[in-house]
Amino acid sequence: MPDILIEYAGEIRLAIGQTFVMVGVSILAAVLIGLPVGTLLFLSRKNQLLENRFLFSGLNLLVNTVRSFPFLLLVVFLIPFTRLIIGTAIGTAAATVPLAIIAIAHYSRLVEQSLLDVPKGVIEAAISMGASTREVVVKFLFVEARSGLVLGLTTSIVSFISYSTIMGVVGGGGIGDFAVRYGYQQFQTELMMYMILIMVILVQLIQFIGTTVARLIDKR
Repeated sequence: MPDILIEYAGEIRLAIGQTFVMVGVSILAAVLIGLPVGTLLFLSRKNQLLENRFLFSGLNLLVNTVRSFPFLLLVVFLIPFTRLIIGTAIGTAAATVPLAIIAIAHYSRLVEQSLLDVPKGVIEAAISMGASTREVVVKFLFVEARSGLVLGLTTSIVSFISYSTIMGVVGGGGIGDFAVRYGYQQFQTELMMYMILIMVILVQLIQFIGTTVARLIDKR
């Protein structure tokens, strides 16, 4: 192992841990809230099971608004809200708030798109068999769209990692913040390159796992 990595081993472990915390919370928010929101977006569309123009328009506007914010501006904009629910606007815990919000908006849109790819005949067949709306969603839509949902989550996770790299602006830490503070600002280019390499390996690993899982569960 290069001497510079040994010298900063403690700080690097801390930075990796902070990145995992931020990305982990984002994934939870995406799955627990983004998945239902995206499903509701799909169901409330015109000619769908829960068609509701006002609900769809409201959710669609909210998701588009969050997604249209430059992420750095979103972080700053949410500082009062973050302070309200966390008690502070600084630190890794505080950094998870804007990350969770962008994760929900990001993944909900991908969920909607995945469900739109499900053939309409699947829904019609489920209804003809007497399935309830919940059963149509859980036993038919999610099953048919499972590969797309996994790929969408994989894409989202890669984006979350990218977003996490700028959370140093609110003291969130992470690999990206470490690379800037210890590598770029202290002119230690070698250290910065190692951090970039770690990020590349992490993203490639996540993409490989996500693609492999999506392929294995795709029965089409």
